[in-house]
Amino acid sequence: MAGTAPQHTDAEGVDAGVGLTALLVAAARAIETHRHDSLAQDTYAEHFVRAAPACADWPVRIQQVPDGDGNPLWGRFARYFGLRTRVLDDFLLRSVRTGARQVVLLGAGLDTRAFRLDWPPDCVVFEIDRAGVLAFKHQVLRGLSATPKVKRVPVPVDLRADWVTALTTAGLDPVAPSVWLAEGLLFYLPGPAETYLIDTVDRLTTEGSALAFEAKLEKDLLAYRDSPIYTATREQIGIDLLHLFDRGPRPDSAGDLAAKGWSTSVHTPFDFTRRHGRGPLPEPNDALEGNRWVFAHKPSP
Repeated sequence: MAGTAPQHTDAEGVDAGVGLTALLVAAARAIETHRHDSLAQDTYAEHFVRAAPACADWPVRIQQVPDGDGNPLWGRFARYFGLRTRVLDDFLLRSVRTGARQVVLLGAGLDTRAFRLDWPPDCVVFEIDRAGVLAFKHQVLRGLSATPKVKRVPVPVDLRADWVTALTTAGLDPVAPSVWLAEGLLFYLPGPAETYLIDTVDRLTTEGSALAFEAKLEKDLLAYRDSPIYTATREQIGIDLLHLFDRGPRPDSAGDLAAKGWSTSVHTPFDFTRRHGRGPLPEPNDALEGNRWVFAHKPSP
């Protein structure tokens, strides 16, 4: 039961499985925060890393990494997460400045955007994730006396359960414009679950709404098993991302949204590396080669 979630890390929190990847992203955001040429600031990120026994020895500054930016995990991969954070920050803020007042973070993990971004005063941010993840985040932020800059509504529910009822009960108004984010989420879900999620976002949104998500286009994820990023992640922190990713066929969610009347644009992360002047660039045997960032808007009929 969501209401009886323990207030500590456990298998349903951030100490194992997909939950542990939330700590990986937090460590990457901490490293990005302390860079002299930082793309995104998340002063809370390192506190999540330090609060979880599973990652007590992970770095939170690039200076703590012996080979620095030459490290495929804490250099290139962490810089990827920093770039992704900045790009999606910009997308969300642009969306609320053009009319959306409801923000839905799907699989919110250790996202602290409600605490660190400057939102319009009448916004509300809904954070959907498993109860254990949200409980861990609440515990750490409460210990820091952190105060959100916007109305924040945690929605403790597994995305494999009836999250729609949980979200609407928490106050989402489907007839008001909303902006949705699925950051680093969809490739952990089976293809049919992704299709259901995308169809549901379409059903719960009105004109003027927007959605951003990350997709992977590889036909065979295992072709990159020995790539530097996946190898370093396995060997240095024991996370086998390819074991966690769903290896079934992926739907064309961008195409599905376009068929429903959304306007969509699909980008490689490298597009934004070039735009911002920092971040990963293509390399041989590149686990990031198939990654795409999709931005979709639901126009007026």
